Amino acid sequence: MNHDDQLRIISALVENKPGVLYRISNLIRRKSFNIESIAVGPAEIPGLARMTFTMFSDHARFDQVMRNIDNLIDVQNIEPLEERNATVRELALVKFSPGAPATRPEIMNLIETFRANIVDISPDTLTVEVSGDSDKINAFVNLTRNFGLKKVARTGTVALAREMITQKVT
Repeated sequence: MNHDDQLRIISALVENKPGVLYRISNLIRRKSFNIESIAVGPAEIPGLARMTFTMFSDHARFDQVMRNIDNLIDVQNIEPLEERNATVRELALVKFSPGAPATRPEIMNLIETFRANIVDISPDTLTVEVSGDSDKINAFVNLTRNFGLKKVARTGTVALAREMITQKVT
């Protein structure tokens, strides 16, 4: 990774049909990028999907890959997003084994602090849903290692550009 590389976010509105994800991810692969995360789901317009890709890149190479993606026939719209100008979230399910009952108050405090939710509980495990930016998810996962971390499933980053607030000058 180059010292100029930083996390880049691409939000693309694409045709919701087979092969589109493959074509875009293959194009990114051919440009020698490692995709950090991909999230895809139906968009606000029927027949379209919104894809969010994250990767590390310098500015010039990122601009080139954006132009290449924009030239694909199935891509309706593409925009680069910056974390400071976007709402960026990720969701994770974290399963761990809390162990001794004495640790349960500490675990409940951890869950409350991270505004997480218990979504499954068994005699031996606890599954918690946590959402936020990737730093928050990473911190929660790292702290649950102390409580017998078993499994983690993450959605990858989803993001939308923030709307600019304009003030009327009188």
